[in-house]
Amino acid sequence: QVQLVESGGGLVQPGDSLRLSCAASGRTASNYAMGWFRQAPGKEREFVAAITRNGDSTVYADSVKGRFTISRDNAKNTLYLQMNSLKPEDTAVYYCAARHTYPGGIYQNSNEYNYWGQGTQVTVSS
Repeated sequence: QVQLVESGGGLVQPGDSLRLSCAASGRTASNYAMGWFRQAPGKEREFVAAITRNGDSTVYADSVKGRFTISRDNAKNTLYLQMNSLKPEDTAVYYCAARHTYPGGIYQNSNEYNYWGQGTQVTVSS
């Protein structure tokens, strides 16, 4: 069992940056592939970015490629999402997720994750 707690959300203007964090506890984070998802009001939860358990491979949704960067610090059991050049359409609740996996596993489907945080709100508005 692993517990996930997101932080770092807030209200920003278009073009600003934010860094989200996801602190993992309960198990060694380095055994888990992790990802970020988001859900806007009235929309389905969508994939944002994912990373392998040792951080050597990442994948992004086309909508955030080149603007967002996912990373992790396994010594701190923490996952990050650096978000630059934010747009109003990035407004959503952002969730981190984890699943126990083999070293090369990386997942884009929310159904493939076992553990979820409670979410952190990101609002991009002028």
